[in-house]
Amino acid sequence: MATITLIQGHPDAGNGHLLDLLADTYLDGALSGGHSVEMLRLNSLNFPLIRSKKEWEEGPVPPDIQAAQSAMLTADHLVFLFPLWLGDVPALMKAFLEQVARPSFLLTDPEKGFASARRLAGCSTRSIVTMGMPALIYRLYFLSHGVRSFKRNVLGFAGLGPNADTLIGMVENMPTKRRDRLVKRMESLGKAGA
Repeated sequence: MATITLIQGHPDAGNGHLLDLLADTYLDGALSGGHSVEMLRLNSLNFPLIRSKKEWEEGPVPPDIQAAQSAMLTADHLVFLFPLWLGDVPALMKAFLEQVARPSFLLTDPEKGFASARRLAGCSTRSIVTMGMPALIYRLYFLSHGVRSFKRNVLGFAGLGPNADTLIGMVENMPTKRRDRLVKRMESLGKAGA
């Protein structure tokens, strides 16, 4: 059984977004599959923006970020859920990642700089991304640029992998049948710890 940390990155709290349903369904599926699961809802965490390199390298780590780092460090599998905003991850997710990925946390030997091994190496991930456009158009025309950048420049840089993704398009006014199929898929992914 896996230890899983879900990172629900939708900035808008409590408004019944599809990502809330998907995150809760994945969580329920993972628990029913016997996995150990923790959910981080970024819209309920308290942390400031990082505004300088010095603050990123030497500044105090907020308590909510320390707890998130601990949850990520003990995980075998990380699941990132976020909506595509302006073709990329929302600003709240970016600010969270900047807080979490400080050299003192990310690197096993910060003195060596980025030649050091990564603490999260060997942890697999899945990104579950919702968007208004059709996912096929995003993949073929836009070449999944925001998601590919996230996987390469954030997850890969942190030593995470393998990194799978699930792209969900046309989320506005989704037909009930399609929504039900999606919920079943999330439950299956959770049970499998994938």
